[in-house]
Amino acid sequence: MITDRQNQDEDSAAPHPAARTVHLRAAGTSLLVELTEPVPRVLHWGADLGELPEQDAAALALTAEGPVLKNAIDRPRQFTIWPTEADGWSGTPAHQGHLAGTATAPRPATTATSYQADPAGGGELIVAMSDCAGSLDITVTYRLEPSGVLAVGAEISRSATARDRHSEPYDLSALTTLLPLPRRATEILDFTGKWSRERSPQRRPLVHGTHSREVRRGKSGPDSPYLLTVGVPGFGFRSGEVWAVHVAWSGDQRYLVEQLPEGAGGHASVLGGGELLRSGEIRLGPGDTYRAPVCHFAWSADGLDGLADRFHDLLRARPGHPRTPRPVVLNSWEAVYFDHDLDRLRRLAERAAEVGVERFVLDDGWFTGRRSDRAGLGDWTVDADVWPDGLFPLADHVRELGMEFGLWVEPEMVNPDSELARAHPDWILGPTAGPGPSSRHQYVLDLANPEVEAYLLDALDRLVREYGIGYLKWDHNRELHEAVHGADDRPVSHAQVIALYRLLDALRARHPGLEIESCASGGGRIDLGILARTDRVWTSDCNDPLERQSIQRWSGQLLPPELLGAHVGPAASHTTARVASHSFRLATALFGHPGIEQDITGCTPQELARLTAWTALYRELRPLLHSGRTVRADLPGEATALHGVVARDGTAALYAWVRLTTSPEAQSGRVPLPGLDPTAHYQLRIRTDLGHPSLHQASGPSWFTRAQETWLPLPGTALTLAGLPMPTLNPEQALLIELRKLP
Repeated sequence: MITDRQNQDEDSAAPHPAARTVHLRAAGTSLLVELTEPVPRVLHWGADLGELPEQDAAALALTAEGPVLKNAIDRPRQFTIWPTEADGWSGTPAHQGHLAGTATAPRPATTATSYQADPAGGGELIVAMSDCAGSLDITVTYRLEPSGVLAVGAEISRSATARDRHSEPYDLSALTTLLPLPRRATEILDFTGKWSRERSPQRRPLVHGTHSREVRRGKSGPDSPYLLTVGVPGFGFRSGEVWAVHVAWSGDQRYLVEQLPEGAGGHASVLGGGELLRSGEIRLGPGDTYRAPVCHFAWSADGLDGLADRFHDLLRARPGHPRTPRPVVLNSWEAVYFDHDLDRLRRLAERAAEVGVERFVLDDGWFTGRRSDRAGLGDWTVDADVWPDGLFPLADHVRELGMEFGLWVEPEMVNPDSELARAHPDWILGPTAGPGPSSRHQYVLDLANPEVEAYLLDALDRLVREYGIGYLKWDHNRELHEAVHGADDRPVSHAQVIALYRLLDALRARHPGLEIESCASGGGRIDLGILARTDRVWTSDCNDPLERQSIQRWSGQLLPPELLGAHVGPAASHTTARVASHSFRLATALFGHPGIEQDITGCTPQELARLTAWTALYRELRPLLHSGRTVRADLPGEATALHGVVARDGTAALYAWVRLTTSPEAQSGRVPLPGLDPTAHYQLRIRTDLGHPSLHQASGPSWFTRAQETWLPLPGTALTLAGLPMPTLNPEQALLIELRKLP
């Protein structure tokens, strides 16, 4: 349906039209919006309300009215879809800006609405508004996906007729997408982190005021809030009602949860996010438009696993989601670093093919002058001194061995010691006074400069075409500080991200079969904006399996396993120097998009045999691992973890029982396996393909001993309600448990 409305004076005595509601429903989620004047409001976002007759919707609207408080505005406060002070809202407004210091009190009013249902579930509601004070046109789009994830987009335009009234540009300083939360949502979970320790969870209670997380790194960053979640107290992986938001943007971000003493209309608090805009960055002249990043909101009654399930469904439903089996990767970085030698790399490729690798990626060190990280970035031509015949001898050899050839690049960066920097110092992003300190001996290229964008597209296009490259590892190793350009030092953080997206889109258009990995000092740029243009992420530079257990567990809160690069490194970790057993490294890397990150030409025959068994196990299980539901158990303490993947139809499952450290308890007692049907019957076995885990007890439980020898039939009640007494493993050990549902 489509409805056009005339703006009305809020204080007019004329009666408003009868209130109408739009109800979007999908996958157990409801969004109910009342099309009130002058701006609609959200009556409900959360559990499915079912079919709503008109009188029931009207009752929900009636009961959404709050009281008139003392020492407050003389009518019930409203929390609208575009909250401003005109509503009596004293919290974060939907947008902030000004016209040369004027027009700072927006009062938007609806001009049109449209609604369309999706036969697969959900649908789309579009609300158009105008703000006469700033000559602004505003559009908010709510799309409830079949997965139950609510994508909210917003754009703000300067009216094309604005020049007749205001010659100054409108300086937009913030645009924030906000949704209301109920009183029971009182605990916050978000993430922090650093290089090699990305997505580290942190919890806190929701109190009065604003919990705001700002990312000012020019990319989403290793400390990105990632998925800001608010829920009932004590929510876990498998239980508790939760609400969450993710900002799908690969630049500066802002997330917030806000609770005022007076609440938010009939609600208690609000959740939201958007792009963090630098001062003077978005200046809207007549006809100009700013499109905010889409914010993805999701609700679950089943804890964090319920949220993960929705986001995994959302991503797997994308037309561009990887459909082919995810190949086993070998990346050359920790095998050879900058020491590129054709014979050595050929031997590495041969050994990789022998153990079952399907994609060979040549990492940093192949281009002109690149003998360390101090030179060469920006000069995207093959180093003739190291590669006199180009990359053809290696690339051809890799393909002859039955593997795909991939290459590492870092297009957005430049070393001062490079031909590019010497020829085009003006292409380096930074103030006219000169760039600040380098980071990793490099600076950022000004992608918003059309000449830079054209140069990079041509250079990458030539490489991909010339060498038949099927895969690019696209790195981004420093943050954007003082991201300004031009004689007047205009901020360009926003324009930098838009140019990156445009560059990726253009390269993919020229090479439709090309796959790209997003890497940014490991997992420093993981968001749904970059993933709209890439095929997987490098989860972390840290391959230490003990660290990876946490990094991968929490990265999976947003992304399914097939998008998470998870590699086996050498026994002594490159980043922590911790020594880990081969079986623990292999079991940890199995639950992702697996690969190898070590010099396997130096492996013993036993190690090679185990790697071969691991790649075979992965190929056997990847249809399950990359299509099933991710499940994680809520366990007391931090000594153990239980996670796995359960088939969508419930017919199969694979779990990892992991011991991270010792504990005061000698045994774990009965531990239920999450995600199974208690009314079904299963058979279970221990997979020992990767070796037997080391026990911290004289012998394991009886079921454990029998399941190592044969399939063990067990009822679902024993597995899910009573639970299995788990063996006590030694620290940094993992046990693989496979299940099949019996007819």
